[in-house]
Amino acid sequence: MTTFVDRVELHVAAGNGGHGCASVHREKFKPLGGPDGGNGGRGGDVILVVDQSVTTLLDYHHSPHRKATNGQPGAGDNRSGKDGQDLVLPVPDGTVILDKDGNILADLVGQGTTFVAGQGGRGGLGNAALASARRKAPGFALLGEPGEARDVVMELKTVADVALVGYPSAGKSSLISVLSAAKPKIADYPFTTLVPNLGVVTAGSTVYTIADVPGLIPGASQGKGLGLEFLRHVERCSVLVHVLDTATLESDRDPVSDLDVIEDELRQYGGLDDRPRIVVLNKIDIPDGQDLADMIRPDLEARGYRVLQASAVARTGLKELSFALAEIVAEARAAKPVEEATRIVIRPKAVDDSGFTVVREEESLFRVRGEKPERWVRQTDFSNDEAVGYLADRLNRLGVEEQLMKAGARAGDGVAIGPEDNAVVFDWEPTVMAGAEMLGRRGEDHRLDTPRPAAQRRKDRDAERDDPQREYDEFHPF
Repeated sequence: MTTFVDRVELHVAAGNGGHGCASVHREKFKPLGGPDGGNGGRGGDVILVVDQSVTTLLDYHHSPHRKATNGQPGAGDNRSGKDGQDLVLPVPDGTVILDKDGNILADLVGQGTTFVAGQGGRGGLGNAALASARRKAPGFALLGEPGEARDVVMELKTVADVALVGYPSAGKSSLISVLSAAKPKIADYPFTTLVPNLGVVTAGSTVYTIADVPGLIPGASQGKGLGLEFLRHVERCSVLVHVLDTATLESDRDPVSDLDVIEDELRQYGGLDDRPRIVVLNKIDIPDGQDLADMIRPDLEARGYRVLQASAVARTGLKELSFALAEIVAEARAAKPVEEATRIVIRPKAVDDSGFTVVREEESLFRVRGEKPERWVRQTDFSNDEAVGYLADRLNRLGVEEQLMKAGARAGDGVAIGPEDNAVVFDWEPTVMAGAEMLGRRGEDHRLDTPRPAAQRRKDRDAERDDPQREYDEFHPF
């Protein structure tokens, strides 16, 4: 059964925002007390966070669909809806987030590093928040926005200081088992290691991590064997260690040709030319292995490699190897630039930036794209004429109508707001009459102009009392 997964496709969906509420305050002797509809709650975000206790993406391999909770709708009496709860997903250190096209969205390295994979939708405003001096009692509320839904690819790149690379059965797992407390599977057949193993090594005052990468073979950079699947795990390492088998039983192989093959695969994979190399001639506990190591060592040193000899079985050469790796790791850490606090960069929009574009796509079709117009359309309840009138007002104030005129739009032309696959299309008429005007001035409600019953009765009594004809009839009954 698979216990290690380092690449998954995750389908995330943030929570939808709650709808605003359209409500009028009512109580005894006060039937129309003004708008009191509350706002909808915000939808929950989907957040990826680095957790050092997580070492695999296995959970997301079995459950790739994740969704945050929705915000609750608003209610009367100015009660706002509850915000949706954020969905926090722990991922291993070194996880890279990519989109479907392979573009890197985030590189999550370091405990607590976060990335918002899905943004929750905004809650809609209730009619109490939409009221103004001109719009005293809105008979509508804004809808909540849908949460962001998208597919992302997560790739795990092991965060280690040292990477052991080499042919299958070269003895990498044996070395990491004696250098650290790691307990990898060890056997005398190829591809024993099917997942990267990670161990912690202490050499003097230096503590570093060492990774055993599954065996590479010719063609690994093109996907042959396990190479392409695990080559990504060497990208973050400070030093590469070539583990060469000096006691191989295959007649067509020798340590030097093995080194050339692995170097060629690393070169084709790319991005690793600047990493320092160390060559370890392994299995010198075997007599033929020691003789072969002594024979090829001068040739390898002539190429510029630092060559060490070791045996995991006899436990010889391990201390020298451990301190040599610690020295290179310490130098790499010292040369690494000091991390500075993240600078907050503010990029204000230009004064003349309208925030939207109007493009003529056909003879009689114009498309409007922009964050504000598209968001306003999503928040509009098109079954409510007053809400449509409010949208028309907002678009007009933003300058959409003016830009349509400049682009050559005429009455009756089609106007689409939004992308091609999800747009609202309507026939454009300058100064749109959406039906809300039937209520009086746009946004006002004539119902509030109706006096309250008790007040009306008092006015009727006062009028009757002040009527001259009534006084004359009282004093002249005949």
